[in-house]
Amino acid sequence: MLSDDHVNEIIIQVENVSSGVQSHPSSNQIFQEKVLLDSSINMVSSISDIDVIDSQTVSKRNDQKGNQVLRFSTSLNESMSQTLHSLECMGIDTPGSSHETVQGQKLIASLIPMTSRDRIKAIRNQPRTMEEKRNLRKIVDKEKSKQTHRILQLNCCIQCLNSISRAYRRSKNSLSEILNSISLWQKTLKIIGGKFGTSVLSYFNFLRWLLKFNIFSFILNFSFIIIPQFTVAEKNTLQFTGLEFFTGVMAKYFRNNFINPHIYSGGITKLIFCWDFTVTQEKAVKLKQKNLSTEIRENLSELRQENSKLTFNQQLTRFSAYMVAWVVSTGVAIACCAAVYYLAEYNLEFLKTHSNPGAVLLLPFVVSCINLAVPCIYSTFRLVERYEMPRHEVYVLLIRNIFLKISIIGILCYYWLNTVALSGEECWETLIGQDIYRLLLMDFVFSLVNSFLGEFLRRIIGMQLITSLGLQEFDIARNVLELIYAQTLVWIGIFFCPLLPFIQMIMLFIMFYSKNISLMMNFQPPSKAWRASQMMTFFIFLLFFPSFTGVLCTLAITIWRLKPSADCGPFRGLPLFIHSIYSWIDTLSTRPGYLWVVWIYRNLIGSVHFFFILTLIVLIITYLYWQITEGRKIMIRLLHEQIINEGKDKMFLIEKLIKLQDMEKKANPSSLVLERREVEQQGSLHLGEHDGSLDLRFRRSVQEGNPRA
Repeated sequence: MLSDDHVNEIIIQVENVSSGVQSHPSSNQIFQEKVLLDSSINMVSSISDIDVIDSQTVSKRNDQKGNQVLRFSTSLNESMSQTLHSLECMGIDTPGSSHETVQGQKLIASLIPMTSRDRIKAIRNQPRTMEEKRNLRKIVDKEKSKQTHRILQLNCCIQCLNSISRAYRRSKNSLSEILNSISLWQKTLKIIGGKFGTSVLSYFNFLRWLLKFNIFSFILNFSFIIIPQFTVAEKNTLQFTGLEFFTGVMAKYFRNNFINPHIYSGGITKLIFCWDFTVTQEKAVKLKQKNLSTEIRENLSELRQENSKLTFNQQLTRFSAYMVAWVVSTGVAIACCAAVYYLAEYNLEFLKTHSNPGAVLLLPFVVSCINLAVPCIYSTFRLVERYEMPRHEVYVLLIRNIFLKISIIGILCYYWLNTVALSGEECWETLIGQDIYRLLLMDFVFSLVNSFLGEFLRRIIGMQLITSLGLQEFDIARNVLELIYAQTLVWIGIFFCPLLPFIQMIMLFIMFYSKNISLMMNFQPPSKAWRASQMMTFFIFLLFFPSFTGVLCTLAITIWRLKPSADCGPFRGLPLFIHSIYSWIDTLSTRPGYLWVVWIYRNLIGSVHFFFILTLIVLIITYLYWQITEGRKIMIRLLHEQIINEGKDKMFLIEKLIKLQDMEKKANPSSLVLERREVEQQGSLHLGEHDGSLDLRFRRSVQEGNPRA
């Protein structure tokens, strides 16, 4: 195929015919121009019946320029008419009817928006003479030059939009790649998932999610609360002895300025027949193989568990065991909550009578002991309940533990808001912040001790003393509830101690490595493999529905019902915390530049109707997403049934084919004999070749062993 330069050399460029003539041309020139125009117009009119499919095919390649044809087709027709009119004025006849001229104009209009290469190909493929092709090229180039400036303007706009779109996509992809590259513990999580499965992996994913959430919360608090308070902070004259780190009494420095408000198992096919060929390193390949084997075991385990059925007596026995376990667990939770309530009621009197600084750790110590011991008691109920599905066991343990821990936090909130806040103590906000800090720190210390000491002792007992116990399995429910409990305390304490998200960041970072080391040393993979595809969603739901909702209620009572301290804090002197917003709005209402903020507060934030409409919109969106999810579930079920039906159809066709072959063999037994003879002949031929190859190998071996042979 010739290049564009060669084609340009072959197709001779002819000077454009001027639209107007100043002087009278000679008869020779008139005759030559007439012949040239006659041939070009005849060619244009005769080419009007060319194959339209070719022009449509080429035009489809230029969809972006298709709109340009529509924009300048009118001007093209006008220019063609002007050209023909000027030639008529010169005395040159224009053969061809008006119908042919319109068709020729349409052909030229379809050739103009093409690229140079496509236009040359389209002209070259026409079954016309070279002279006609040259004339067509001449007319197209002439009209294209008139529309160049318009096309350039359109191309500039289109190119700008395309460049902006490409830049946005590239920046988005680059940002996602950067975030994936700096993602924490990516390799460690793959190792955990490959060895212990997705159920244990869900705990560490939840821990990493909480760490990211606290980083975001700390950035907000540090930017809008801590930095402004540092600018007006007083000089610190207190002495640090080390005990303040555990008791939280460093907080006195901030008290004047810093107190602030059903799944189908269709994934087996993907696991078996799909492999990531970009994985080339030996360690990565082994890790990938281990992950695949773990996922296959999880899928097969769920299939086996779903197909298992129990008799009526077995179901009655298990239901009785479930009821007994629930009654006992509820009684234990009520007893623990009562103990915490009475201890909290007498905590202030106990602190007044004991001057020892370590006495403030009594309440956090008792609460942490309950949070550590009772979930372990709940875990032993699995020996009686014996759930078939490990997922059901985890859900039950989560519900029991969340009931215990949220009840304890609710009792402590009642103690803080009704006893501490109304006791008349100076800076009661500081006392609450210190209590929350001590609870959070004591829970972290107990968790570390349990990881490095308790779980290690359990491993020694199971491996050396009582070998029938063996290694223990990772308790997902208990460890997840520890994270939810700590995060709930952080949310409550942000109003009283804004640095708590930073402390929680450090604790979660240390917790990940301690749990990872303990998991690799002291635990075994789950005995019943199961998929935890929806566990992360359930963890986040538990975090936001009981915990975050309860925190909002607690803070609402604090802001709208309680009176701030009279001698400390940024809200001192106000009857309620909410009056700080009221006074701020009154101040803005006197400034004309901020009236829009006042309007937004009074008409949107302070309006009940706005929140009613907002709630209605949220409910509608939730309902739509729920409908979409249900529709996808139905589609998955239908596709699954379609796959099963297609497999049945294939089996039916194979059986029919076998029956037809059997009937044909019975009807023509002679053909069966011929087939057997052919098979025998082919077998003897292969056997002879095999013997010959063996004999040749034997001779070669003898010659190599004895060169004289």
